[in-house]
Amino acid sequence: MPQMAPIWWTTLFIMFNLSFLAMITITYFQEIPLPSMESKTIKQIKNLDWKW
Repeated sequence: MPQMAPIWWTTLFIMFNLSFLAMITITYFQEIPLPSMESKTIKQIKNLDWKW
């Protein structure tokens, strides 16, 4: 498809880069906060004083 306009190739390139960056940021921000939330719940469970 070399007969396509250069603007079309630049838009394809930009859309590919944006989708790639969006995928990376989504995976990064979904995976990073999870351990902190788990550690907070573990800390809350450890801080509970069970007095029988």
